[in-house]
Amino acid sequence: MSQRFTRDFTAQAGDIDELGHVNNAVWVQWIQDLATSHWQAAARAEDIVHYFWVVVRHEIDYRGNIAAGETVTGETWIEPPARGATSRRRVEFRQGDGSVIVSALTTWAMLDRAGQRLVRVRPETLAPFAAG
Repeated sequence: MSQRFTRDFTAQAGDIDELGHVNNAVWVQWIQDLATSHWQAAARAEDIVHYFWVVVRHEIDYRGNIAAGETVTGETWIEPPARGATSRRRVEFRQGDGSVIVSALTTWAMLDRAGQRLVRVRPETLAPFAAG
């Protein structure tokens, strides 16, 4: 099992679509923001300096939504093992009552900053994200 990371997101007026709730593109942005925050909070300093991640796939299930001013808690964790240059990440957004309204499985590829080429994800890179 992997260490979990949480962060709250509050819907702003600009996040709302014509249906009166958070637009799907905003959920994707929040998924990316949550993953990036997790990387910045847990990764080793040398890995942050040498590598960055790009999304190669999003699979998202929408079971509910929120309106402007409402808050959800995003929770994310890495799903081991890494496969070559890719790693899979789970994301869930929960309302105050604990119900999951959006869940995602995202696949990220790790690139070397200097050459911007794919690199194999090593166990030591993901070690800080493992449950202690």
